[in-house]
Amino acid sequence: MIEFKDVSKTFDAKTGTVSAVKDVNLVIPDGKIYGIVGYSGAGKSTIIRMLNGLEAPTTGSVTVNGSEISALKGKALRDQRLKIGMIFQHFNLLWSRTVLENIEFPLEIAKLSKAERKAKALKLVELVGLKGRENAYPSELSGGQKQRVGIARALSNDPEILLSDEATSALDPQTTDEVLDLLLDINKKLNLSVIVITHEMHVIRKICDHVAVLDAGEIVEQGPVLDVFKNPKQAITKRFVNQETDTGSADDTNIAVEEMLKKYPQGKIVKLTFHGEQASSPIVSETLRQFDDIDLNIIEGNIHQTQEGSIGSLYIHLLSDNQQSIDGTLAYFQTLRVETEVIERG
Repeated sequence: MIEFKDVSKTFDAKTGTVSAVKDVNLVIPDGKIYGIVGYSGAGKSTIIRMLNGLEAPTTGSVTVNGSEISALKGKALRDQRLKIGMIFQHFNLLWSRTVLENIEFPLEIAKLSKAERKAKALKLVELVGLKGRENAYPSELSGGQKQRVGIARALSNDPEILLSDEATSALDPQTTDEVLDLLLDINKKLNLSVIVITHEMHVIRKICDHVAVLDAGEIVEQGPVLDVFKNPKQAITKRFVNQETDTGSADDTNIAVEEMLKKYPQGKIVKLTFHGEQASSPIVSETLRQFDDIDLNIIEGNIHQTQEGSIGSLYIHLLSDNQQSIDGTLAYFQTLRVETEVIERG
């Protein structure tokens, strides 16, 4: 288990003291994929550096499996770092070494024999899907293949924790999903704790069990991914979630809603949020059967998968000469356990 307890980190700068992290409290269970999401400057890199002992907290403590990282020195700290694998955004490969030699490099430092290094590296090559590319150099690999080498290298010392620092931000969408699927597979096969640092909510949604939202050095919201997607509380969390769940841009959606409100001022624009089995239920057709004097126009909608189930959103326009039918429709959505939000004119 990883625990951040009342952790703050300040730096001295020419302009004065800078607070990079403020009163962070986190508990990350073993074997989970835990995401920390935030924009640039939120403090994500500082959190990682405190986790692997490159920075010490100004106040508070960081504990990994019972060992307080900031209290370790010398060999004890080096031994602890061997238990933490690191995947970097820009791969950090040795360009003069082959795939196999890059993976073997940490094992050389650990002073394993040549035969042991090669045997272990070959297994890792197969695990990350690079069999047949063992003797290729980084310049001969695609971005996704380079990151697979980086993942294999991070696993070479049999770590207990895997840190992913913006590991997919330099990759195209398809390659990003392939790398995320690999991390998910590794988590399940090796029962590793994976800490994912990212600014992309897509990464969180696709593979993480829990998420913490970091803003200006503070954890402003945290919880199971599905819960955070269903009911984001803070403005910054809503912004992250909307970027991932809205099919069009926020501006496009707002324009469509405003146009509908102008054209049909007596109607209601409603956002429906589904999760779990609701996402595949015929809720619209059921509603129209219940209320035959309701006109229902779909503005836009989508469904996404998380590790805990589906979540979807649907913007609809309800129109009827009978206000009671509109009110009844909204009440009917509630009986179906669909989260309902009436959008008012801005």
